Amino acid sequence: MRKDFGANPFIFPQPVLIVATYGEDGTANAMNVAYGGIVNSNRLQINIGVRHKTSDNIKVKQAFTVGIADEANLVAADYVGIVSGHDESDKIKKAGWHIKKSQHVDAPIIEELPIALECKVEEINQYDATLRIVAEIVNVSIDENILGENGKIDPEKLNAISYDAANHSYLKLAGKVGNAFADGSQLK
Repeated sequence: MRKDFGANPFIFPQPVLIVATYGEDGTANAMNVAYGGIVNSNRLQINIGVRHKTSDNIKVKQAFTVGIADEANLVAADYVGIVSGHDESDKIKKAGWHIKKSQHVDAPIIEELPIALECKVEEINQYDATLRIVAEIVNVSIDENILGENGKIDPEKLNAISYDAANHSYLKLAGKVGNAFADGSQLK
């Protein structure tokens, strides 16, 4: 038996994405964006409200970075999601984060977040009070501490967290359970 919950954003796992931008004056800002994901191999989409400082910055700079939040940065990641850049001018410093300028786009990289996708805006569409932003991923920078012996991301070293919209909580992802593009071959 199933129970209907109506229209809700119950996608699991839902990544915790930290979008970082520069304002017109060069001030760095960061925001926890609940809704976003990959559009294709080199594009992503984020959806954010029109009243955010991050929205203003993206419109001006046409660039941003997306950091993947991990367990070690849970408190700071939540903080930048509940405090507005319009009210707190230095959210990044208060979160205890440090930035460096991306070499690929006009946006900051948060050094404490292990993965940063550096993005250039391709389109912005407004739906009611929400912006849907599609951007090209022009580079991904990764902290070498989360790479395995094979030179690829080791999910257990990454310790990425996921947002659970149904329960308003953060979850950490568990270990490997299968092999993509291989295990389904059993049913051929």
